[in-house]
Amino acid sequence: MTIQQSDVLYTAVATAENGRDGRVATDDGKLDVVVNPPKEMGGSGTGTNPEQLFAAGYSACFQGALGVVARQEKADISGSTVTAKVGIGKNDDGFGIIVEISAAIPNVDAATARDLLEKAHQVCPYSKATRGNISVTLL
Repeated sequence: MTIQQSDVLYTAVATAENGRDGRVATDDGKLDVVVNPPKEMGGSGTGTNPEQLFAAGYSACFQGALGVVARQEKADISGSTVTAKVGIGKNDDGFGIIVEISAAIPNVDAATARDLLEKAHQVCPYSKATRGNISVTLL
């Protein structure tokens, strides 16, 4: 289900210069980074890259969704972490990405952790945005 413009609570604004080999910054100046292709893709690897930025955003968003689900389920996720691995590679249309998400949730058993992870995947805005578009694997 999509949201309407009138439902938007916050809008992030970022501007890139020179694409994957340049700079990206937010309008509020809180993020201003050099971006370069990684060495594995023929770049210098000296700056960050879009896949790292996407992984950072996805992992933070997913951790937030995990917190929402944990509160609903009355589960203790204190000390938990979420890791997103974003891979890029060639596909039929040029390039595509895949994502692996894993979580370490020390205060619950493995079955509960898996259940929380799957429920968080249903409510996370990044997961909703990518569903059906890219491969996302929960580990």
